[in-house]
Amino acid sequence: QVQLVESGGGLVQSGGSLRLSCAASRVTFSNNAMCWYRQAPGKQRELVSTITSGRLTTYANSVKGRFAISRDNAKNTVYLQMNSLKPEDTAVYYCYAQILGSNYWGQGTQVTVPS
Repeated sequence: QVQLVESGGGLVQSGGSLRLSCAASRVTFSNNAMCWYRQAPGKQRELVSTITSGRLTTYANSVKGRFAISRDNAKNTVYLQMNSLKPEDTAVYYCYAQILGSNYWGQGTQVTVPS
């Protein structure tokens, strides 16, 4: 069973930075695109960023220029560096991968940026 475990969330003041990590196990990590989603209270889950196996990246317009996704295949880990955080970035952040047609989610990590 594939497992995705996020870490790195927390409380940070507006303008601050956090780095989220997602460690994958029981999967050939390097072959798969990895994604970060987030869900704010009362809102739908939204795609924040994607990194392909070839390290191509995409970002939601709301985070472009502030967030950076990366991966370390040797560590089976994907990262999300979040800079210039805003109150509207407050959400639970989830790691996601689709592997052989099945969807896998991490348990989520809370990011809170007080207004």
